[in-house]
Amino acid sequence: MKVDHLLKQTCEWLRGTGPNSDIVMSSRVRLARNLETQPFSHWATKKQEKETLESLESAALSTDLLGGGLHVRIADVDDVDKQFLLERHLISREHIVQPEYKAVVIGDKEIVSVMINEEDHLRIQVMQSGFNLQECWRVSNRLDDAMHKKVKFAFVPEWGYLTACPTNTGTGLRASVMLHLPALVMTKQITRVLQAITKLGMTARGLYGEGTEAEGNFFQISNQITLGSSEEDIIDNLERIIRQVIGHEENARKTLMKQNREVLQDKIWRANGTLRSAHIINTKEMMGLLSMVRLGVDMGLITDIDRRAVNELFILTQPAHLQKIEGKVLSSVQRDIKRANLIRRRLEGR
Repeated sequence: MKVDHLLKQTCEWLRGTGPNSDIVMSSRVRLARNLETQPFSHWATKKQEKETLESLESAALSTDLLGGGLHVRIADVDDVDKQFLLERHLISREHIVQPEYKAVVIGDKEIVSVMINEEDHLRIQVMQSGFNLQECWRVSNRLDDAMHKKVKFAFVPEWGYLTACPTNTGTGLRASVMLHLPALVMTKQITRVLQAITKLGMTARGLYGEGTEAEGNFFQISNQITLGSSEEDIIDNLERIIRQVIGHEENARKTLMKQNREVLQDKIWRANGTLRSAHIINTKEMMGLLSMVRLGVDMGLITDIDRRAVNELFILTQPAHLQKIEGKVLSSVQRDIKRANLIRRRLEGR
């Protein structure tokens, strides 16, 4: 199986189903683990990196969740494929740097994946559509247990799992939820909400995690602390905070419909019209317009498009996806033309 195979399927987290999927695009749980017998990645020699890679590849591919999955060594793929995997949230920006002896193993429907030799030896990731943190935790814990039977992880009772970055030590768990919050942005409440969650030990990032802006009104909210709490407590706490944010977004949408319905409809239908007629469009403009269209779909103001189709466009129109679809490297202008053409066809149901 090759990277190209992923183009033929929809990522699980883009399906647009699951609890609160009108506001929550996806839920993710990630576990950081390191081998007991090897130095952390940034201290390891090339020989040790190779040993770690081979050991964890063998262990991952022998589990029922990843057996038969797509196995990619990062050094073996070109820059477009690397960016393609990043756009699908299967690898990180750090994983692309110095790719020798790095790999990713991807399970069915891209629900489960593991990065090998990133900042930590192993990053287990589970992503689901909608507000589904408990299911993500259940699956990631199952894979963690399966891997534990094949390799020994660095763990001490006093601190928990040992990680390359001290902020991950303890459970090694990062849980996150990707929220679409256009109404909070439009009503200028978003800054207050984000400040409140920061005080509660959470952090907010953009669509592609740390160091990225919140384009398209998407905000990725995750826990900051992994030490001193159980996995269940971390997830319960994040769930409680996310429910509050969902409530704020729901109230903001009701306010817009009640007090500024005509203005809201105008923004949504202008966005819809622009996307259906544009012949050249860049990523940033597209993200803002698609955000408005998604809001229109979720609020029942646009009825001839479904949420899944809009969700897919957020990914299919990214630079590497456009080039994979076209089968060749495209210039920036060529991508902008291809992007507009793809959006027009998809919104017309073709």
